[in-house]
Amino acid sequence: MRIGIDVGGTNTDAVLLDGRRVLGAVKSPTTEDVVSGIVAAIHRLQEQCPHEPSEVAAVMVGTTQFVNALVQGRDLAPTAAVRLALPAGGSTPPMMTWPKRMIDAISGRAYMVSGGHEYDGRPIAGLDEAELVRAAEDMGAAGIRSVAITSVFSPVNAEFEEQAAGVIASVLPDAAISLSHEIGRIGLLGRENATIVNAALRDLATRIVEGLGAEIVRTGITAPFYLTQNDGTLLDAAQVRKYPVATFASGPTNSMRGAAALSGLDSCAVADIGGTTTDIGVLTHGFPREAASDVEVAGICTNFRMPDVLSVGIGGGSMIREQGSDFAIGPDSVGYKLLQSALVFGGDTLTATDIAVAAGYCDIGERDRVAHLAPEFVKACLERIAKETADAIDRMRVSAEPLPVVAVGGGSVLLPDRLPGLGAVQRPENHAVANAIGAAIAQVGGEVDKVYATDRARSAIVDEAKQEAVDKAVAAGAEPGSVTIVDVDEIPVPYAGGATRIRVKAVGDLLIGSQGGGNA
Repeated sequence: MRIGIDVGGTNTDAVLLDGRRVLGAVKSPTTEDVVSGIVAAIHRLQEQCPHEPSEVAAVMVGTTQFVNALVQGRDLAPTAAVRLALPAGGSTPPMMTWPKRMIDAISGRAYMVSGGHEYDGRPIAGLDEAELVRAAEDMGAAGIRSVAITSVFSPVNAEFEEQAAGVIASVLPDAAISLSHEIGRIGLLGRENATIVNAALRDLATRIVEGLGAEIVRTGITAPFYLTQNDGTLLDAAQVRKYPVATFASGPTNSMRGAAALSGLDSCAVADIGGTTTDIGVLTHGFPREAASDVEVAGICTNFRMPDVLSVGIGGGSMIREQGSDFAIGPDSVGYKLLQSALVFGGDTLTATDIAVAAGYCDIGERDRVAHLAPEFVKACLERIAKETADAIDRMRVSAEPLPVVAVGGGSVLLPDRLPGLGAVQRPENHAVANAIGAAIAQVGGEVDKVYATDRARSAIVDEAKQEAVDKAVAAGAEPGSVTIVDVDEIPVPYAGGATRIRVKAVGDLLIGSQGGGNA
């Protein structure tokens, strides 16, 4: 059995699965510290579906804590960015395009050092260890606790990043070091930014892993726990400490993976309607379509993998306000205070949930408290929600071919049975906790993104990349016989002498008992 948990802005959802069979499902209000809300959800699951904690083989958690910390500029470690690029790559210093508030939040310091490689792995310039030692000594004097190292074309040849990490660690043995070839993709600046963000979150990752692990143990569960990544796969506790940035946008990914499992569709549009937002994504072969371009987070442009998600400020907690002869729905929301603020729960704020109750779409709270709402007004609100959702789904389509629509999340009751221009809406059983189900069924992945010189047969290059992706998945804890290739992408790089960029993704089932996971 597995427990899947997903932390949303309003609710923390939890499910108990035996294989793919749902034994129990609960919603618990998200708490400000997040961890206590997770523990409360585990206890409620135990009450609803009594089971021995020792029977739980793994706990999978999807959380927004890391991206929230970045957006809010809090709990970030003093961080240094080291770029191995001189003399070729010094025209745009690290963090040059960052918002000042974010540089201040991480006490950001930047260092430029000789090094880097060409696209085919040939060195641009040798690594100057004396420069690195001087930089590390300056970092120590400035109180730097985390270091991000980025080298030109390190996804092709990572030797300079690894050597630089050894030099800096010899001067600053307690510093957490993040290497860009392990985090981002080919583009230098986006990869560097993702690595700096990751480095700034390392302290927080350690605190969250230790705190969450200790609280889960107190519930009687001794099985390892994992956090979900933004590509639908898992990180164990040790990996979370090293790569917290990989959890960004894991919530929408969990919902889409859960929608695929519940609906039986591996290609469809998914509308995940929570308490604060509606997240729209597209599934291809059972996994979320990835964003094709760089993704901006907290004003910082990054190029690590992220699902292609369009968020609309409509959810069950969306506040509805009159604006002259018109009205507005969202984007502000009462969030996790829904049970105190909505009219049907005795509050004084008109929300989308109140509209759903007034229309008879759901039966929660006290319906008498919304009896005064005019039927015409209720109808107009629901029509606007349907239209804005349909428009968002239409924007995510890449062809005129029909695309089935699956609605999940607690707020999916806001949608009609048919959307204008799109047809029927599917709401599979247990759709309200699809996010937690997606977390519980998450697999283990391995990915390769490299530029290869075309001096060999194409088939040999692709086979090499596939095998490397499979090996990475197995090393991350996948059961060897279950690993399959789910995506292969070839992109010619004509400016680099006819080279080819190849991206391969492999996934497999978690081999329970083989990995450390983590309760520590």
